[in-house]
Amino acid sequence: MTSMSLREQRLSELGYQLPQAPAPAAIYQPFMKSGNQLWTAGQIAVANGSLIHEGRVGVDLNLEEAQACALQCALNLLAQVKAACGDLEQIKRVVKLNVFVASSPNFTQQHLVANAASELFGQVLGADGVHARSAVGVAVLPLNSPVEIDAVFELH
Repeated sequence: MTSMSLREQRLSELGYQLPQAPAPAAIYQPFMKSGNQLWTAGQIAVANGSLIHEGRVGVDLNLEEAQACALQCALNLLAQVKAACGDLEQIKRVVKLNVFVASSPNFTQQHLVANAASELFGQVLGADGVHARSAVGVAVLPLNSPVEIDAVFELH
């Protein structure tokens, strides 16, 4: 049995469990290391093999449901870091998040959806979780996921 890293313990204290890293849904790598950076593929709101919500924000789901999706994407990003590096202690800092929100044309709170992921990184990683970010609305995302997030991490 392996022991949990301090950052995984912090996740647990917050009431979250680090999932298994989701497998790619097509022909691509789930992450790529380049020098001391780890670039992840986009992570959608999958938990236990299924999307936690489907559709477009502002049509099929509300802000709170979309924030739950962003949170799940963030957990999946952390799972990819663990798969790539062995543990979350290898994260020196979160550099950048790109947050895509499938939303209706009149939904303009993509930044609030993205905050759920940003807040999790801050809660788990402290100052190392502060990052640059983009949050954009799109017409549709793979598998009808409401949110997809990719990230760049700097590693120790």
